[in-house]
Amino acid sequence: MSAETGLPAKLRITDGKKFRLSSIATNDTLGRQKNESRTRIRDCVDQMSILQQRLAAYATHGILVVLQGMDTAGKDGAIRHAFSGLNPQGVHVTSFKAPAGISTRHDDLWRIHLAVPSRGEIGIFNRSHYEDVLVERVHPDMVRARGLNPDLPDFWDHRLQDLRNFESYLHRQNIIVLKLFLHISPEEQRLRLLKRLDHPEKRWKFSPSDIKEREFWPHYTAAYEEAIRATSTPEAPWIVIPSDHKWLARVLVAEALLATLESLHLKEPEQKLSDPLRDAQQALLKGAAKTV
Repeated sequence: MSAETGLPAKLRITDGKKFRLSSIATNDTLGRQKNESRTRIRDCVDQMSILQQRLAAYATHGILVVLQGMDTAGKDGAIRHAFSGLNPQGVHVTSFKAPAGISTRHDDLWRIHLAVPSRGEIGIFNRSHYEDVLVERVHPDMVRARGLNPDLPDFWDHRLQDLRNFESYLHRQNIIVLKLFLHISPEEQRLRLLKRLDHPEKRWKFSPSDIKEREFWPHYTAAYEEAIRATSTPEAPWIVIPSDHKWLARVLVAEALLATLESLHLKEPEQKLSDPLRDAQQALLKGAAKTV
C-alpha cells in the first residue's frame, strides 16, 4: 500500500518511464466487496468534511483534483458520490472542452490557470489541461485551426513538458495536484453506451460522436500512456483507477482525496481567543445584557 494515498502502490505512478496501461486490469476489484462500498464512501466523506473545514481555516494549501478517462469512464458519478458531503462553497468543478472564443487566441494554459483553486479550496477538473495532449493529439486538425503546427519536431513532447512544469509550479505554490485516470475497457464502454440508449432518462448523455470516437480507442490509449509516462512525478503522480466496476472507482476516488487531505496533517485550529476576539466576545456579551 502507498503511504501517501492508502491505495495499492501499483496504482500510483510516480515515474512513468516504463508504464503501460495494460499493466493494470480495468476489471480488478483489488479484493474489495461491493456491499461495503457505500459505507466506505460515507466514512470517507465524513472525514473529508472535517478536514475540508481545516483546509479552509488554515488556507495554506489548495487541492486540484484532475479527473480524466475515456467517455463513460464514470467521472460525473465519481464526483457525485465522492464529493457529495463536502461544503459546496469550498469545492469548484470545471470542465474543459475544446477551446472556443477568446481561449483560441490565448496560450494553452491561460484558461486552465484561471480555474486553479485558491489556497483553502478544492478544485475539480472534469476533463482538464490534459485534453490538449489527448483529444488534440488524436485530432491534430484542432491544433491547426488555432494557428499552431502539430507537425513541428517535438511539438507534443514540448506540450507534455509544459504540463509537467506547470504542475511543479503549482506544487511550489502549495497547490496539491491529485491526478486520477479512470481506466475502463472498450467492452465496458460499449455496454455503458448501450445502457444510455436503453434508458430514456440517460439518452441525453449519448452523442453519435461517441460511436465515431470509439474507432480511435488505440490512439487514445497511446496518448494516455504517453501523457502518464511524461508527467508522472513524486509531487504530481498519476493514480490509475480500475473503473469497470463503478462502485470501486467511486470508493478509490474518495479514498485518494481523503488521503491527500490527511497528508497535509491539518490539526484542529487553535481554540484560544486572541485579544481582538476576546474584545469582540465581551462586546457581544455586553450587548446581550443591554437587551434584557
